[in-house]
Amino acid sequence: MRIHRVYAVLTRGFRRRRMARFAATFPLSANTTILDVGGTASNWELLEARPAITLLNTHPVAAADRHSRFQYVEASGTDLDFPDASFDIAFSNSVIEHVGSRAAQRRFAAELLRVAREIWLQTPARRFFFEPHLLTPFIHFLPPRWQRRLARNFSVWGWLTRPSPDAVERMLAELNLLDAETLRGLFPGCELQRERFLGFTKAFVVVRTERE
Repeated sequence: MRIHRVYAVLTRGFRRRRMARFAATFPLSANTTILDVGGTASNWELLEARPAITLLNTHPVAAADRHSRFQYVEASGTDLDFPDASFDIAFSNSVIEHVGSRAAQRRFAAELLRVAREIWLQTPARRFFFEPHLLTPFIHFLPPRWQRRLARNFSVWGWLTRPSPDAVERMLAELNLLDAETLRGLFPGCELQRERFLGFTKAFVVVRTERE
């Protein structure tokens, strides 16, 4: 799909730097167990280390797209069917903002904190001027009714995907960007790091390590 190719091009450099930062934060080996909630295999190809990865998504992954080095689970990130501290690291990249309501985000955060001893979660910053899902500056600062009117014909996402009114409604309903204060409330005791672009906070990274 064309929009996914655009996302891949725009985020490639950020993802490489982010994964290098992740690898520098956690000592990774073949024995490190990681639950990636909402992730894809391609992200892990950016690392030299080969930890044991479980990819969890709400939709099934086609057999042709599966890689033998990964485990695949179909489930919701707000209700993880794993015992406490089942994994060394819970990892999530640009997912929590898609969960929906703040209550759903609290459940998502609580589940990640529960099932792993360490945490790495990235999410776009709500106050950054560029909305990364609609690929358009400032549109997310407008009232919801104006976002609905503009998303289809006045956003890059709308131009590339030509969504129906229902698709626009679904996209905007699921998006719930977070700020620093909200993330600190969702992940108490965790470190909040910032990714910057042109001096602005572009995204946040929530980190919990066993050293803390």
